[in-house]
Amino acid sequence: MSATSAPGSTQSPATAAAAVPDLSIPYDLATRGQWQALLAHLAHPAHALHQHHRLLLSALSALSLAKLRRFPDAAALLASLHPDPGCPPPPFLLRLLHALLPLFFPDRPLALDRLYTLLSSVRARPDAQHPEWRRRDALVASILASDHLAHREFDVALALVAELAAREPDNPVLLSRLAYAHLQIGNLAAASAVFRHVESVVADDSSHANLLARNRALECIVAKDYAAAVREYEHCIEADPADAIAVNNKALCLMYSRDLGDAIKVLEGALERMPTAALNETVVVNLCSMYELAYVNHGDVKRTLTDWITRVAPDDFDKSCTRM
Repeated sequence: MSATSAPGSTQSPATAAAAVPDLSIPYDLATRGQWQALLAHLAHPAHALHQHHRLLLSALSALSLAKLRRFPDAAALLASLHPDPGCPPPPFLLRLLHALLPLFFPDRPLALDRLYTLLSSVRARPDAQHPEWRRRDALVASILASDHLAHREFDVALALVAELAAREPDNPVLLSRLAYAHLQIGNLAAASAVFRHVESVVADDSSHANLLARNRALECIVAKDYAAAVREYEHCIEADPADAIAVNNKALCLMYSRDLGDAIKVLEGALERMPTAALNETVVVNLCSMYELAYVNHGDVKRTLTDWITRVAPDDFDKSCTRM
């Protein structure tokens, strides 16, 4: 998140230094998932003269509340803010939270209305082609596409992702998202064509080797060649042991291959070696499902896992994923 509202601004270094509050402590607390501590820290902010500073700190407070699933409190905080029309636009984080919060009440129509309004405002900016605003454009459009896919509104979702890919035809990550969308709706030929295009775009760029391997693994899974998919994910893990997506999907492929014991070992080993990278609700849900398949007395081993999660997980981790 950029602390300033306009990446293309021409402030002098001295003015910029005076304009931005010190976010080093909030950033450190947020990256460690210590949302309770961040909320307490922001309850006693340093004196900020500029209203934009106060809005930025309020946005961080609202983010902390949302991470802690205190959605009514986050919404109330945002509703209490009254930006000065004479000031720069509110921070992007504030506007994004304002758009997303209705999803948790739930009020999907209001959330969609706000998200599309936010997307339009981002694209209407004179500096919309600045890399930071292009990233924000892709973020909002991806959130919308994910929501439409979840509600089986495939045509709308595919149009959003295709538009993103068309805006950045040389971006292998966005192109791969388009292929994933095709896979989700069962258009395997279109997905395969996009994957081949991604390979031609990447060429010999080794920085995207894991992306290509994960794409090939997905095609193997579609073909039910789980052994080949495991090999592709192993290449990813060798290159980046913290690739939690590859670790999780490798375990699933082993399970589909009826190798439940090794699947459990893969996920348990990942949680032990790299809890910060591997500890997420998807991995824990999958591991608990494997425990339920493998053990008659799975409650005991799940209770041990739950106790460990309580000690090491960030504040926003949803412990109900263990189904205890």
